Parts: sequence; structure tokens; C-alpha cells
Amino acid sequence: MKVEFWGHEFQANMIVGCTGGFLIAIMSSMFGFGGGPFMVPLMTVGMRLPMYIVVGSSLLAIFFNTLMGTIRHYQFGNFDLLFFLIMFPAALIGGYVGPQIAKRLSPTIVKRVACAGLILLALKLLGLY
Repeated sequence: MKVEFWGHEFQANMIVGCTGGFLIAIMSSMFGFGGGPFMVPLMTVGMRLPMYIVVGSSLLAIFFNTLMGTIRHYQFGNFDLLFFLIMFPAALIGGYVGPQIAKRLSPTIVKRVACAGLILLALKLLGLY
């Protein structure tokens, strides 16, 4: 499928995107996270999209997964309304500002920053820091 964004046209493998998105949705619903740490590599490596598209697109792609996960966690009593009210506007602003910053930077720099963030997240989830 051809994707046009800000005057640039890209090819995207929709089979990889749909299959990966489905699996990520299942995992994020089971474990209660938004899926962004998995959607970004899926879109950059699997679908071969540039980082400045992926940065904002990943927020939209995980929105519905996160919404369903939030509803289910609310039903189970595992929901912090104050944290949600703080994070939701921040996520919207970040989804707007992020692609603008990423487009102005070198794709290599953006990928390195994303990689460093994912490594730090993995270390935190493993309890190593």
C-alpha cells in the first residue's frame, strides 16, 4: 500500500502491519501497557516507514488498544484516574510535537534516541535499574 504524508510517498506492507498490530494488541491488553515500545519497531523495521511518520502514528495506532485495556483495567479496579488525566493531554501534545521534531532531525539520530529509550524501558521492566 502506498502512504502519502507531508508530500512524501512511502510503501507500507499492510499484512505485516495488521498481523503485528493484532499481536501487539493482544499483548498490550494482557499486560496493561500501550504497546508503543512494540509498535515503533514494527512500523520502522517491519513496515519500513521513516521515523518521523512512526513517532506520531504509533500514538494513534495504540490509542484503541490502550482504550480497551483502560476500560478492562477500570472494570477490574486497577485504574488511577489522576494519572490518566495527567498522561492523556501529555500524550496528545507529544503526538503532535513529536513528528515535527523528528522530521527536522536526521533519521539516524531519531532511531538512536528511540533505541536508547527502548533499552532503558527494557532495563526498567527487568528491574535492573
